[in-house]
Amino acid sequence: MYRIAYPLAVLALVAACGYAQDLPAPGPRPVPLIFDTDIGNDVDDALALGVIHALQSRGECELIAVTITKDHGLCAPFVDAVNTFYGRGAIPIGVVKDGPTPEASRFTVLAETRDDGQLRYPHDLKNGTDAPEAVALLRRILAAQPDGSVVIAQVGFSTNLARLLDSPPDGHSALNGREFVRQKVRVLSVMAGAFELIDGKEHREYNVVKDIPAARRLAEDWPTPIVYSGYEIGRAIRYPAASIEQDFAYVEHHPLAEAYQLYMPTPHERPTWDLTSVLWGVRPGRGYFDLSKPGRVIIDDEGRTTFQEAADGTHRYLIADDAQCVRVREALMQLSSQPPAAR
Repeated sequence: MYRIAYPLAVLALVAACGYAQDLPAPGPRPVPLIFDTDIGNDVDDALALGVIHALQSRGECELIAVTITKDHGLCAPFVDAVNTFYGRGAIPIGVVKDGPTPEASRFTVLAETRDDGQLRYPHDLKNGTDAPEAVALLRRILAAQPDGSVVIAQVGFSTNLARLLDSPPDGHSALNGREFVRQKVRVLSVMAGAFELIDGKEHREYNVVKDIPAARRLAEDWPTPIVYSGYEIGRAIRYPAASIEQDFAYVEHHPLAEAYQLYMPTPHERPTWDLTSVLWGVRPGRGYFDLSKPGRVIIDDEGRTTFQEAADGTHRYLIADDAQCVRVREALMQLSSQPPAAR
């Protein structure tokens, strides 16, 4: 791992490339990153985890924790298996308790798959019941980070982060959850909501509707800037089937490619919803996306999201034109399929 201290000239260039000046300036690299995910529901979460590992191998981020909002026992072992595949099996993993979507996944069974009696993807965590509760882990991990440094990419339900806001002081901090977040987190990059009509209709996005109270709590009370990647962004940028079929073949078995094929086989091309939030969270100034004007996201009782512009608003959402969609698709393909650093 190497660290890059960016000079003021580089930070000025970042601002010129589209990083909004009202957002906190990007800090030193690597970015301390928390990945909060409903992994196991759709496979874009798994590809997003691959993007994170590639960015960490490049010295751009450090994955300091993964917290899970899908309440099934194989989700955490699957994450541990992927992290171990990339040589980072010690990354802490926390799980939701009494959370949404307890149903089995199409692909987290890979955590139990064996060849000749041996786990195909070695890992230590055998069941999510053996992992710490997510909010307790978040408070422990945040306490060890410099103030105003952490980026959180939330690509599942808002359950864990809403509960973090409600958390009381503990042995890690005398601050309540909301003030603790204000102290430690720089920006929250969220895959949630929809900010354009889809086929002429309003769209109630999955991550919101599965826990509407939590999504509303974040929109109303989260104390740092939030950048939303709406449903329309990932839908416009599809992961190339050819990449799944060819770019992961440097090993006989690859957890991301096999997860993708178990979820929905190629030639189907999945939207890149969760990958976009990770990409913006770690590389906000590369011009991959434009940002809306500042404002506030409003979530109604049925999970519909609307955006109200406001000069003092702390929310923005991603915008991508056709050329940016091409750039993002290529970047996500290259990062997702990048071999582990040790290989």
